[in-house]
This record gives sequence, structure tokens and C-alpha cells, in this order.
Amino acid sequence: MTTRASGVLLHPTSLANRHGVGDLGEGARRFLDWLHAAGQTIWQILPLGPVGHGDSPYDAKSSYAGNPLLVSLSDLESRGLLDGVDLDPAACPFADRIDYVAAGQWKNRLLRQAWDRLQQTDPAGELIDEIGKWSDAQEQALWLHDWTLFAALGQRFQNQAWTDWPAPLRDREQTAIDEARRELSEEIRYQEFVQFLFFEQLQGLRAYARDRHISLLGDLPFYVALDSCDVWTHPHLFDLDESGTPQHVAGVPPDYFSATGQRWGNPIYRWDRLAERGFAWWIDRLVAQLRLVDWLRLDHFRAFAGYWEVPATEPTAAKGQWRQGPGMAFFQVVRDQLGQFPFVAEDLGLITPDVEELRAQLGIPGMRVLQFAFDSADSPHLPHNLSRTVVLYTGTHDNNTAQGWVRSVEPNLRRRALDYLGGTLETFHWDLLRAAQTSVADWVVTPIQDVLGLDGAHRMNTPGTASGNWSWRLPLDALSDDLAMHLRRITELSGRAPSSTAGSDPKS
Repeated sequence: MTTRASGVLLHPTSLANRHGVGDLGEGARRFLDWLHAAGQTIWQILPLGPVGHGDSPYDAKSSYAGNPLLVSLSDLESRGLLDGVDLDPAACPFADRIDYVAAGQWKNRLLRQAWDRLQQTDPAGELIDEIGKWSDAQEQALWLHDWTLFAALGQRFQNQAWTDWPAPLRDREQTAIDEARRELSEEIRYQEFVQFLFFEQLQGLRAYARDRHISLLGDLPFYVALDSCDVWTHPHLFDLDESGTPQHVAGVPPDYFSATGQRWGNPIYRWDRLAERGFAWWIDRLVAQLRLVDWLRLDHFRAFAGYWEVPATEPTAAKGQWRQGPGMAFFQVVRDQLGQFPFVAEDLGLITPDVEELRAQLGIPGMRVLQFAFDSADSPHLPHNLSRTVVLYTGTHDNNTAQGWVRSVEPNLRRRALDYLGGTLETFHWDLLRAAQTSVADWVVTPIQDVLGLDGAHRMNTPGTASGNWSWRLPLDALSDDLAMHLRRITELSGRAPSSTAGSDPKS
């Protein structure tokens, strides 16, 4: 790392608006304005793909496509494709939790209405021509035609998993694929329209961020979902049988927190086949994401060194085994293709020397989390034990909020944390933030819940639970000018002021 910087973690779905779910429109621009006023130069987001089971952004249906829920309907009003009557907030009033089913149905209805109106009111065909040029561009060649067919088939089969589709479509027999493209041509065109809107709005938002010297830090899941376009179109790159059923699945082994480990269920990569093809599928995936954001957090980085493989017939992860990951051979190809490593390694959890060695070879920063710092005097997460080349968090999207954490831990741990920080329960979130900001870590990222001092009812995700996650929303009018000035003051005092961090580089 070369410069000090500070940022905030907030997924766009959590932004406040009156359309059921946050999006890439006006609310996102207002948030960037607030970040700029608060002296922040990093906005960290979660994966942006179309969510699948459990509404998790880490279980998306595509590594390339954008989430239609994030398309701003208000921005369509400015194009004349919707009007104020269409967007009556009474039809989808603000709530502090996202109802994904209701928001999805409402937004899909209005997006289809906008598509119908476009075909009726675009006599010169200018926007339709623009969509066509975008869809034919090289950047979309690798994924768009496959995704729009996959999405159209998903509609036809009422969101059944592709492994349950009729065998000719499941197995992508050419005759069946050609017939489906003809029969679903109108739905395919609609799906192209939605993706065009998503990427147009995201690139506009990225330009808006750059104008305010704010970098977008994205997030790339290591694994992909079984029920995804990625696996449907490239089954040979995954450990599947002939029907598309996984033979082994991903997870992590038993540890202090779980006697049976965690069985995630994602299909395992066939790294031998990926290597034979020069890791092209992975390289394309990285390149596509880096067109959308400035930096990428590599989720589950440890799996590049070694990953836990579980037989698909096992109900838990306990009987898995370690397998060697692609390691430096993969990243050498990445270097050859990209020329740089604009990455942050998520190196939390069970980290072995081979993982640390790989990260050090790459020269990319790892992560530290202050909520993990107070279990022992020699914790690597304590501010006085940090190196500069880490990204320091008060907590992550998987953690409780700072206030929720300090009020729920056992008394001795709470006392140790309060004694270390020198504050009180009421000020704990600011004390933790100040400790992060004044540490030697060059980059600091704070979840917006900790800036606001919210309790545990406002956390984003509770790992190991099947429901109630990913639905938190920022309260309306929560981001005041006074709060921005308070955060800016701490940022300036700790040497993370915008004037010294624009264009900051997290590589060592």
C-alpha cells in the first residue's frame, strides 16, 4: 500500500428509496455525495449479480449479468419510459427490510411496462439501436446471449433449476437451443433491455464516483452457484456427473465455531481442465468485473492455495478433504493478462502458511477485523499488531454490528475491548472506528451500520442462517450533514483526507 484511505461498506440494495429496494439511481448518487462530504474515498459493495436462492449476492445466477432489482426506475422516468403515476410510492412503500418477492414483482412489472412503451414511443429506433450496439459489443460477447436465453428459460420453467429442465435444454443440445431462441425471442430482447439499463446506470454511477475521487471496491465470490448460467454453459469446468449433479461440493472444515464445518453446496472447479485452457474462464470473469469496479475483494482467497472438498452425498462438511488450489500458476496468468493485481484478499478464517505465502508473493493486502481483535493479547487483528498492508474493518457484512457485538459478547471480552479502546458502551462504535482510522493500516473500511451506531437488529447477514439475511435497508434521512462532518474530522485527523488519497493504491 502507498497511501492512507478510508471508506464505507454498503450494498446498493440497502440504499433508502421508496421503490422497495435500493438501486443504482438517485439514492446511490446521494450516497456518493455524502461519502465525499464525509472525506471517504472508497465505497465497498457486495457482488452485483442477479440473486438466486436465499437472495444472497454470493449465490448469484451469473458471474456477468447484473441484478435487475438494482435498475433505477426513477432514471427511466427521465427517459420518458415511465411517469410519476407509474412510480407512485404508495404502490411500493418504504420499509426497513426488503421484501424480495414483492419488490421483484413490482419492479419486473414496471420494467416490462417500460420495455413496451419503448417499442411504442421510439419511432426513430435510437434507443433500440443503442441497445443493439451495446449487446453486439465485444464486452458482451462472452456472456449476454447465453444469459438472456438462460433468463428467458427461467421464466418459461417458473424458476426451476436448469438441472430440472428437459434434457435437451439441460444438456444444451443445439437443436433445442436454436428452437428456444426462436420461440423466446421477445423475452430475450426484453432481458437484453434490462441488462443494458443495468450496465448503463452502473457505468454512469462509476463516473459519478470518479468525479468525487471515490473508488468502487467490488467483491468476487470464489465459487459460483450450481443453478447459474455459468455452470449451465460450462459444465465441463465443474465436477458434475452427466445430469449436471455435483459429485463434490464446496465448504470449510470443522472448527471452533462449527463441529461439522460448513457445507456450502457450490460445485467444485475442475482446475485441471481450467489450467488446460489457460484459466481463460476465470480470466474473463476477472476482466468483466474490473470493467465495473476499481478494485476487487477476492472472497475465500484461501481456496486459491487449498480448498475443502466435500462428497456431495455427505450431509455435512465433516468428511471433506483438502485439495490443492491453482496457486501461483493461476496468478501468473492473471499478471500476464492484466499486468497488475487490483485485489484485496479475504484471508479470514482458517489460514495456513501456504495461504500467507501466496498472498505475500502477490503483494496484495489481506484483511483484519477489529471485532476479532480482543480474544487474546497477541491477536493479529489488534491495532498495535497490524502491518500497513492490510485493509482494516470494524466488522464485515457477515459480522454483527459494533454495538450489537459489544452488547452480546461475554462480559470479560466486553471489558477487554472497552479497556483497550478507553470508551463506553454508548460510544463503542465511534471508539472502534477511531481505533481503525488511527491505526497504521493504509485502508480502513467501516460498515455504514457502525457509522450510525446501530444495534444487532440491523446486521446484513448471519452466516449459517437460512432466512432474514441481505434485506437490511438504510433508514430514510439517516445520513445527516453533521454525521458526515464528524466522520470527516476523524478521517482528516488520521491522515486519510481526500486530498492525500485520491487515486490510492492498495498494493504493497
